[in-house]
Amino acid sequence: MAASHISDPIIAGLDMPWSDDKRRLLMQGEILVEARSHTAWGGAVTAWMYVPMMRSQVWQQLTDYPRWVQYFPDITRSEVLQRGEVKRLYQAAQKAFLFFTAQVEIYLSVAEVIGQQIHFRMEKGTFEDFSACVDLKDFGNGTLLAYNVQATPNIPIPSVFIQQAMNFELPANMRKMRQVLCKQ
Repeated sequence: MAASHISDPIIAGLDMPWSDDKRRLLMQGEILVEARSHTAWGGAVTAWMYVPMMRSQVWQQLTDYPRWVQYFPDITRSEVLQRGEVKRLYQAAQKAFLFFTAQVEIYLSVAEVIGQQIHFRMEKGTFEDFSACVDLKDFGNGTLLAYNVQATPNIPIPSVFIQQAMNFELPANMRKMRQVLCKQ
């Protein structure tokens, strides 16, 4: 599948001109996050992080989809259901909120542009909609990883709360991801 076929509006940031301050922050380990509205009950976010590893090494680990339970603590299960040009995944997650615990599951189609992009599209699951993309680019002596996600849960939670949760939790998840990636 060609990269131009996979690209869509949620992809943002790998080709943006990075200021010296932002480059420095990324190289120092900061996670840069930009949340935006998506739907009345959903949210969208892009997070960028620097990984001090060659892109091919990062790619190899990210496409080992059962390992995603190590990257994101809320993911309790991640399994490949079908391999091929377009893969199919099943993922389950559990998230505790103030007074309840939400359990979600999702079936995803996964299209890859080798070494550059992983695009996830919901086939079915406990979301109104879900789409995510991981973009990789050489950056300094390592890799710039951009993780873009947009989702609308199937329970009515105002988008401002979804965006705040994404803005708060994604940096911690990305730091965990980098920690696991760099251990290998």
